[in-house]
Amino acid sequence: MQLKDKKVLVIGAAVTGVPVVKELSRLGASIILNDSKKVEDLKEVIAEIEHLPIRLVAGGHPVELASDCDFVVVSPGVPLDIPLVQYAKALGKEVVSEIELAFRLTSTPIVAITGTNGKTTTTALLGEIMKASKRKTFITGNIGHAMILEVENSKPEDVFVLEVSSFQLESTANFKPKVSAILNITPDHLNRHKTMENYIDTKCKVFINQEAEDYTILNGDDSETSKLTDRPRSKVLLFSRKKPVDEGAYIENDHLVIKIGNKKETIIHKDKIYIPGNHNLENSLAAALMAYCLGVEASVIAEALESFRGVEHRIEFVSELNGVIYYNDSKGTNTDASIKAIEAMKRPTVIIAGGYDKGSEFDDFIEAFGNIIKHMVLIGKTADKLEETAHKHGFMKTHKVKGLREAVKKSQELAEQGDCVLLSPACASYDMFSNYEERGRLFKEYVRELKAKEIGTKTTEDTEIH
Repeated sequence: MQLKDKKVLVIGAAVTGVPVVKELSRLGASIILNDSKKVEDLKEVIAEIEHLPIRLVAGGHPVELASDCDFVVVSPGVPLDIPLVQYAKALGKEVVSEIELAFRLTSTPIVAITGTNGKTTTTALLGEIMKASKRKTFITGNIGHAMILEVENSKPEDVFVLEVSSFQLESTANFKPKVSAILNITPDHLNRHKTMENYIDTKCKVFINQEAEDYTILNGDDSETSKLTDRPRSKVLLFSRKKPVDEGAYIENDHLVIKIGNKKETIIHKDKIYIPGNHNLENSLAAALMAYCLGVEASVIAEALESFRGVEHRIEFVSELNGVIYYNDSKGTNTDASIKAIEAMKRPTVIIAGGYDKGSEFDDFIEAFGNIIKHMVLIGKTADKLEETAHKHGFMKTHKVKGLREAVKKSQELAEQGDCVLLSPACASYDMFSNYEERGRLFKEYVRELKAKEIGTKTTEDTEIH
């Protein structure tokens, strides 16, 4: 793709916008960077790019910018229905995402993983398997830094392992991974996609351009993904933790096995997989199957499954204080993810929930409490909605607080020795935090503050006794 002297409008100056600007500049493009934030709110961004020959337009999205560009690169957080994007499309300008642009600039094979939940863990796990196979691996996309940052460093014999969201897929056109996977589909981001049909169609863009020599991995246990088997042109393989499949990965005699064509291999006993929970068994099946499609040996897959310790902010152990275990599941940004976290708890649990309202209903979330959840501490814009739903279902032990620090303190008061405290909001973080990572980091910080105070108290008491 020739970009020298092309006029490119980049909309959104956040996580992907800045890397896109840097790569476009390296390739000789003429760039306009546009963001709705004011200049004074973009100081960190400006510090990164002020040495580059670009034009910054901040404080809004003036539609006339579309007239002065060859094509548009839109960041995932920018809705496609804003007038600037719509006007660009009306002028016949192509509007693409960062992963679409990166795809056009590389010849390195791509594995792309999407789904409502489990993307980050599966991507990280597959990345570790691929690294263990001695293949140079770039773990990018929604999981961390932008894919486009590694395009210059990648070679055809390497591999990209990408976590891709519906927002990233929305503006793809030619994007074609060698292996794609949809882990599951449950209602999410309906405030943006409007309908489940639109959301599912967007997810399906991960395989829409694949061909017969490519692979599409689908969850055979998920009601929505199992309906998609006839849509790809690629070879479709299933994974299932509940039943055997004709071709794919499944559990047989408590072992993870993979069967493709006439070849069947036993990989590992399921109890040797380090990360706990049925949802992580599904993630492990998917990652193992994708690695197998890329030629990784069974022994290498097994070794990685035994050693992989999980990802930050996903049922992450934080601390134990006075016999109470604290878990950070800030990545539980929808009800299905938080239900899986609840199912992984083995003790009575105080849950911290609430946040930005994505238009979700919370009935299934409350119904999943069973005998595990003993109290729910509520924060954020959805606090009232969650409390109303809980009371409707007969769960009355709800406690609304003003912020996360207060929620941690309240949870400490409610929890007893032998309990857990679980941050799993079932909501996005945008109403109170920059992202779920910030929410998780602060939760851990507040828990550690409690522990420090407890240690300080005991030290003082010991001093007085002696």
